[in-house]
Amino acid sequence: MGFSEIQKLLGKSGAGLLEHKCTTIPKERLHLPGPDFVDRIFGISNRNIRTLLSLQTLYGHGRLSKTGYLSILPVDQGIEHTAGASFAANSDYFDPENIIKLAIDGGCNGVATTSGVLASVARKYAHKIPFILKFNHNELLTYPTKYDQIFFASMRQAYEMGCVAVGATIYFGSKESNRQIVEVARAFEEAHSLGMATILWCYLRNSAFTTSEQDYHVAADTTGQANHLGVTIQADIIKQKLPENNGGFKALKFGKFSDKMYEKLCSDHPIDLCRYQVANQYMGRIGLINSGGASGENDLSQAVETAVINKRAGGMGLILGRKAFQRPMKEGVAIIHAVQDVYLCKEVTVA
Repeated sequence: MGFSEIQKLLGKSGAGLLEHKCTTIPKERLHLPGPDFVDRIFGISNRNIRTLLSLQTLYGHGRLSKTGYLSILPVDQGIEHTAGASFAANSDYFDPENIIKLAIDGGCNGVATTSGVLASVARKYAHKIPFILKFNHNELLTYPTKYDQIFFASMRQAYEMGCVAVGATIYFGSKESNRQIVEVARAFEEAHSLGMATILWCYLRNSAFTTSEQDYHVAADTTGQANHLGVTIQADIIKQKLPENNGGFKALKFGKFSDKMYEKLCSDHPIDLCRYQVANQYMGRIGLINSGGASGENDLSQAVETAVINKRAGGMGLILGRKAFQRPMKEGVAIIHAVQDVYLCKEVTVA
């Protein structure tokens, strides 16, 4: 897919997204993705040699190989959203092997999924595509429903399965978040010692964050701070939802904020909102991958739009699942390829 097709898919919003120039935090201050990202950024860090090798393996696989950008297929929804609800649209994905096949056919850098999925096919596929074990989940059989992330696997299991990375979620803002931060920080330390990279889903969970006016679970200031906490516990990559608004701290009257956060460092433009997330990740030293979101009627155009915003903001890629696996494999592959084409398109530049 070329630049003209990207423009068509963006429709009326195309000019505003493709021609925007950030005047809040200029791109020159960012550490941007590139073929030398592992050497340039992690080569001077405390990551050990095997972790550097794992990171390079991840960045060096698939259609985005050696670009510094990432396209990851995440399928942990069987636990997080229940298997029936997640796979009803395409029951082929009850079979774990089809998850791996979609990631391979889609040319992804890696596949992030549960210990059960990876364990069931590890000997056949661990050497064919980078494995990322998502080791904690929110199970949905407790009634009434609660929101907590609990361990389903160990770092040793991930290592023995040949994983190049592990992933975890922290529900920042929840009453369980303090325990989750400590647990995940310790797990990440162990993962690094075993030579695996770390990816953190930095999600917000607190009913008070949703008001009658806005859902501040997707505000730039609150998600940006969640990202900053994530890089503090040495996540190598951060997964975050694309910001949709701003001013969560001001509206909810908690935490600490400065008017300069909203007037100088950010604007209401979607690319500037996303750039604020990137800035909170050590100005891009730790890469931001945004989530693809739920599946709907306009998945292709929505996925391309999200990719354009992420790339132009200085982000590192997309982690797209439901938009791909909740449809026939051929269509899912096409959506994944379309997202990758945004990152391969030289005309789509950093704003």
